[in-house]
Amino acid sequence: STPGRFSSICTSGKPLMRTVTSTVCFNAVFREVSEGGDLPAFWLPPGWEERKSMKNYISHSPEQTEQIAAEFASTLKSGDVIAYKGPMGAGKTAFTRGLCRGLGLDDPVSSPTFALVHQYGNGEHALYHFDMYRVESYEDLYSTGFFDYLDYGGILAIEWSENIEAVLPPNTITVTIQKDENDPDLRRIQIDRP
Repeated sequence: STPGRFSSICTSGKPLMRTVTSTVCFNAVFREVSEGGDLPAFWLPPGWEERKSMKNYISHSPEQTEQIAAEFASTLKSGDVIAYKGPMGAGKTAFTRGLCRGLGLDDPVSSPTFALVHQYGNGEHALYHFDMYRVESYEDLYSTGFFDYLDYGGILAIEWSENIEAVLPPNTITVTIQKDENDPDLRRIQIDRP
């Protein structure tokens, strides 16, 4: 079990926070609850309250999504890896268009669904845009040249990163784009730096 913070609601309705540093302590909290103590509400990962590196945005159009990405691009450096998460049609390619604009790259941007990777720009200022939708094995991933691109410098932006999550570098930046079921134009964008 992962050490972290256990949050529960006490009978008075006020939140009660306890630090859980081991499985033994975690089990002790549950034992206390089962013996008439506070009811558990949810488990929060270690450091959750210090996560100043997570930013949330709302976009109402592809143009706004591109603008958010362009502003985010100014914080990137050569060697950064961006893992996109989100359903088909969420706006990952629009986000990449904004990254290119923010990085000063004029290349036309399209989804690399069939090419697997598109390169925009050159050298340390290049943006490598991957689509891992069809990657089902280590051999598939290896054939894309992904591991070579990690060494080239530049910035990697990876659509369908869930398919290669196990091999992403530990300092990967996650960009999650969610659709809204009530508003087809609205997107919730979360950028999380480790």
